[in-house]
Amino acid sequence: MSGNRKPPTARDRALGAQLKSVRTRQTELSLETAAEMLGWSSATMSRIENGKRHISAEDVASILAVYRVPVDQRDALVRRAKAIDEPGWWSRPLPGVPEETSVLASYESEACALTDWSITLIPGLLQTYEYAKAYLLDGVIQAEDVETFWMARLRRQQILPKVEYTAYICEAAIRTPFGGWEVLIAQLKHLIEVTKRGIGVRLVPEYLPRAELYHPWLLLEFPNSPPIAHVELLRSGMFLHDPEVDAYVDQRAKLHKVALSTAESRDILRKLIEQREGKR
Repeated sequence: MSGNRKPPTARDRALGAQLKSVRTRQTELSLETAAEMLGWSSATMSRIENGKRHISAEDVASILAVYRVPVDQRDALVRRAKAIDEPGWWSRPLPGVPEETSVLASYESEACALTDWSITLIPGLLQTYEYAKAYLLDGVIQAEDVETFWMARLRRQQILPKVEYTAYICEAAIRTPFGGWEVLIAQLKHLIEVTKRGIGVRLVPEYLPRAELYHPWLLLEFPNSPPIAHVELLRSGMFLHDPEVDAYVDQRAKLHKVALSTAESRDILRKLIEQREGKR
């Protein structure tokens, strides 16, 4: 065990959950047996899996060697453990921005596919500055922190050309005018433009029954490791792993069936824009 005694962070909570998932789903080892094979105490192993202890990339590699996971999966998880120390904007978190945002950005940089589900808000990865500002000022953060939060969001948006991304957006979101109708119209025009660059924007009819689809989430999928679900809270967020993430994979399949196509969604956006601009 490394002598590193940094305090645990969101990154450690996420890694611990993944390591626990690997142990319980891919091995028959108990926590006590795994700890013994590594030469650690059961208490240390428990604290790692529960995100209560900082874990180095070297420790992650040692654990995965004991678990005998496939090389590709091991390398992906070790890279993830190193991400906090590697070059990248998320390794230098912005003051005042939740730590989970930096962890999320590092995960997004490794993902091969992202799926957003949003109910009353345009997803952050697709927001314009004025729209994001209006939302953030609506009781989410203090005015002096808006520019910092926007910078973090803008940096996250840089991943879009490099990843397969689909946003499922409830129709309620495109009719909720954060910042007023002029700001919302500009936001809707932006949604139309991104679809021309191959980004999926699919509307979900507002009054369609949506059992279990009662809160927004982001599903991240990776080439060589299990998917992760991120649930954004008011001023922070949480990461879900196996088996909790399985429900979000199922929800994505349901959204795929009930959502309008990108072309149909684009037509609705255009009609709404024409309707609102006609009232000016």
